[in-house]
Amino acid sequence: MIRVKFLGAAGQVTGSSYLLSVNGLNFLIDCGLYQERDYQSRNWNPFPFPPEKIDYLLLTHAHLDHSGLIPKIVKEGFRGRILCTPPTSEILPIVLFDTAKLQEEDALIKKKRHEREGRRGPYPEIPLYTVTDVEKALPLVESVDYQMKINLSPDVQIVFHEAGHILGSSIIEVLARNNGQTNRIIFSGDLGQWNKPLVRDPETFSEADYIFLESTYGDREHDHPEQVGERLTENVNRVYRTGGNLVIPTFAIERAQELMYHLSKLIRKKKIPQLPVFLDSPMAVSVTNVFGHYLKYLDEEARQMFSSGQNPFDFPGLRLVQSFDESRAIEKVKGSSIIMAGSGMCTGGRIKQHLVNNIGRPESTILFVGYQARGTLGRQILDGQSPVRIYGQMYQVKARIEEIQGFSAHADHRQLRHWLSFFKQPPKKLFLTHGEKEVISHLAKEIREELGWPVAEPEYLEEVSLI
Repeated sequence: MIRVKFLGAAGQVTGSSYLLSVNGLNFLIDCGLYQERDYQSRNWNPFPFPPEKIDYLLLTHAHLDHSGLIPKIVKEGFRGRILCTPPTSEILPIVLFDTAKLQEEDALIKKKRHEREGRRGPYPEIPLYTVTDVEKALPLVESVDYQMKINLSPDVQIVFHEAGHILGSSIIEVLARNNGQTNRIIFSGDLGQWNKPLVRDPETFSEADYIFLESTYGDREHDHPEQVGERLTENVNRVYRTGGNLVIPTFAIERAQELMYHLSKLIRKKKIPQLPVFLDSPMAVSVTNVFGHYLKYLDEEARQMFSSGQNPFDFPGLRLVQSFDESRAIEKVKGSSIIMAGSGMCTGGRIKQHLVNNIGRPESTILFVGYQARGTLGRQILDGQSPVRIYGQMYQVKARIEEIQGFSAHADHRQLRHWLSFFKQPPKKLFLTHGEKEVISHLAKEIREELGWPVAEPEYLEEVSLI
């Protein structure tokens, strides 16, 4: 018997996790953190399946909404093997240690604030997990390269394929045998865009019995790649003219590196002035160093830049910020600057202080270059909400708010359909996940009507028998 249970990213974007049970073998595809405010309470709930009964965890990539609950399920009893690609195995500790430190810092700040205000918040004033919890989880991680066939049991074989989303990201192919028949099950993970400057294009497939497809941008299309540089140029030159700062909430993995890649090209071509560019994210700095270890995983254009001595992550004006004191010193810099800081959805990290310093300044611009999940501070700002709450205080939004969707590491509506077009015949079922409900419904309706495929829109904790 082959069964799947949807433990996250079902009817919403974050918290990605699927539980597969195949003839007594239990394994997870991802174990992600919930980042939308409406679903954050799930992070604190006991894991919805006994962790000690899970044999493997297959990780598509190191983004928090796919990996961020790993230390917690290890703390709750998981002792299986965690399999992922070599780049992911190196990025994962950076992400989890950074998150644990933020969890510890935020818990302490929250406790002090609540004591001062004489109240209790909706979540415990303790970290979800600690640095020690991360240290206990990491020995379970094993790296598996793309295209290697791994036997999880006599009935289950898995293969990691390039997803083109971030460095080391994967589509996971599961070959599950039941009653003498082999079923090919494809988990897209997060699909990337084609023709991006750093990572390779997503792999495609000609057949599958079941497909689990992300749908984050299933109802919209990104800016054309050529427009990305033009839009970035406009925003940099505008703040230079007005004397403000360009503040960019930045995901530490891929988005920070792609921004540096574009800024490097624009500065060398003299399309933008040589402003101070701060990458204020120790995690992004560490991840940037990882790219140099895995040149063979990069797109041809990026490999050529490295081989010719033009490091896209090193250009005039770039300052890599590590310490907290260095971060706070940015606000004292005279004139305009470009500030990239995490987190990408403004849910924590150093971006919050930069928002406090700039969100009330009409001469500054807050530029969003990645998906903002519903309920996050980033989504509130992008949707035009004012005032917004930061560090327990309300701030009027007077800064200019801009968005460039072409930077997204996710495939858009057109590219999702393009990826599906390589399948020569319909699967037995297509499951749409990792998207907001109305987005999933829009894409599901379109696929049913235009392709005639059977499409499911699973709910949280729904369990489905495939065979």
